[in-house]
Amino acid sequence: MNSMKSLMRGVMPALSRAVHSGTRTSSSTASRAEPAERALTSEEVYTREDRYGAHNYHPLPVALERGEGVHMWDVEGRRYFDFLSAYSAVNQGHCHPKIIAALTAQASRLTLTSRAFYNDVLGVYEQYITGLFGYDKVLPMNTGVEGGETACKLARKWAYTVKGVPKYEAKIVFAAGNFWGRTMAAVSSSTDPSSYEGFGPFMPGFELVPYNDVTALEKALQDPNVAAFMVEPIQGEAGVVVPDPGYLTKVRELCTKHNVLFIADEVQTGLARTGRRLAVDHEAVRPDLVILGKALSGGVYPVSAVLCDDEVMLTIKPGEHGSTYGGNPLACRVAIAALEVLEEERLAQNADLMGQVLRTELSKLPLEIVSGVRGKGLLNAIIIKETKDYDAWRVCLRLRDNGLLAKPTHGDIIRLAPPLIIKEDEVRECVDIISRTILSF
Repeated sequence: MNSMKSLMRGVMPALSRAVHSGTRTSSSTASRAEPAERALTSEEVYTREDRYGAHNYHPLPVALERGEGVHMWDVEGRRYFDFLSAYSAVNQGHCHPKIIAALTAQASRLTLTSRAFYNDVLGVYEQYITGLFGYDKVLPMNTGVEGGETACKLARKWAYTVKGVPKYEAKIVFAAGNFWGRTMAAVSSSTDPSSYEGFGPFMPGFELVPYNDVTALEKALQDPNVAAFMVEPIQGEAGVVVPDPGYLTKVRELCTKHNVLFIADEVQTGLARTGRRLAVDHEAVRPDLVILGKALSGGVYPVSAVLCDDEVMLTIKPGEHGSTYGGNPLACRVAIAALEVLEEERLAQNADLMGQVLRTELSKLPLEIVSGVRGKGLLNAIIIKETKDYDAWRVCLRLRDNGLLAKPTHGDIIRLAPPLIIKEDEVRECVDIISRTILSF
């Protein structure tokens, strides 16, 4: 036994030095010598996901392996224009070099401390993003739906501590047709059966009014227990539904009149997508809370945030809300770089100009197939007049075959939202693809 202990004392330091010096163990060397995994075909990729993954998505059948700028490539090497941009997460284009550089530089330095400690990056990010958007404070989270949950918690806490709503009687009003995620709170505010059916009982204290209906909103806000109204400036998942001019201005006026917080869900519409830094900027209104996500990281890392002033933000005290990963150094460096790209490359201005070109050309499509075109900036949609010969899904399959990737929403609508770095010649090339596809039916 003593000889075994002596042997172990002699071996252990050597093993420890090998691990920390980067020396490969025999097992890792052997694994490197194994043959590389065989490249799969697209069909094999589909089959493997179907076999081992949950069936909670219905992807367009294309197996992607690489992205750069406005393009993506599948496993067989076919190139496509990306006209979904990961639901506006990739506004800056795929794998933007500045964002990737920020990611890799910080990843080798410090990735996560949790909020149990301070780190040297979070404050830099907080100062930058609050200055850029003009709010006192930011609460960093990871995903868009976490941003929505955070805004709801802030609104309820403000209602009890500032507005004086009786305990646990606060209400939040949402616009019908909203989509801000699939948590229990998010589906509790949904009017889409595919989101909420089978998941009840639902969150109490949530009410709905029709989108773009000022009269219904004013009636709902007369209830003194209403804490907030949460709305997308343009409804994305509902099919790029653009409200009437002046709607957001009236929302601001009514919320102010009735002492209700105006929460703008800018997760998909914000960060230059609609041709302005925020979609609410089209009417120069200032919400009480702004929710950001998706393009806040340029599509390379989950980052979200809620912005508001001290009166609202400071109602939440230590221990009442948080996230292990929220505000981590890696996310902060990535978000700073992503925001700088939007500003330095003037992507809001480009989205505005390219969106005008895109909608002008799309409006020339035959009305017997495309019954409508709508949008702002580079958040656009076409409405497909469904027949026995074609529908939005079949149009998207044929667009894929012609080198452009888009996805239907709500059956007859195809969202068209390329990365904001797209150039006019590329827009026109894509319009040609769309036109040839439509005319081929």
